[in-house]
Amino acid sequence: MKDFKLRAWKTEDAASLAAAANNPAIAGWLRNTFPNPYTQKDAVWFISDCISNAGKNQIACAIEVDGKAVGGIGVFVKDDVYEKSAELGYWLSETYWRRGIMSEAVRIICKEAFEKFDIVRIFAEPFEDNAGSRGVLEKAGFTLEGTMRNGVYKNGKIHSYCMYALLREELAV
Repeated sequence: MKDFKLRAWKTEDAASLAAAANNPAIAGWLRNTFPNPYTQKDAVWFISDCISNAGKNQIACAIEVDGKAVGGIGVFVKDDVYEKSAELGYWLSETYWRRGIMSEAVRIICKEAFEKFDIVRIFAEPFEDNAGSRGVLEKAGFTLEGTMRNGVYKNGKIHSYCMYALLREELAV
């Protein structure tokens, strides 16, 4: 596994964020709020948003490798009847795929989220055909709870998506 660290986003990460995120192979698996192309302006906005919302029912971290932000991961506490649940989201520069970085990053941030927030569940919703992301979650201890058939529309195509979750009591210590 490549050495990496999770840390808060910094304004000076904008250039490396834009370079790492500007990839249709990444954006194609994420919600439309993750733009493609991913510009310097998008990076500045995202980092500013993370900094201004730090500590407000979310943990949003840069994934740093060799001194550069090459990915992002976050846990976002929900509200209303979902207030005891949080959503996990993540992405990583294609250069660093299949090195074990993301599975370990997921373990680290989930442990932190369970320690910091009064939640009982963390969930993620990868597209059914995103084998890489599904493998990350499974390696990190998440359980597949079900498949939402034809549940999302991305780039002109209907996809099913999967509901994965990790419960507080399942967290491997």
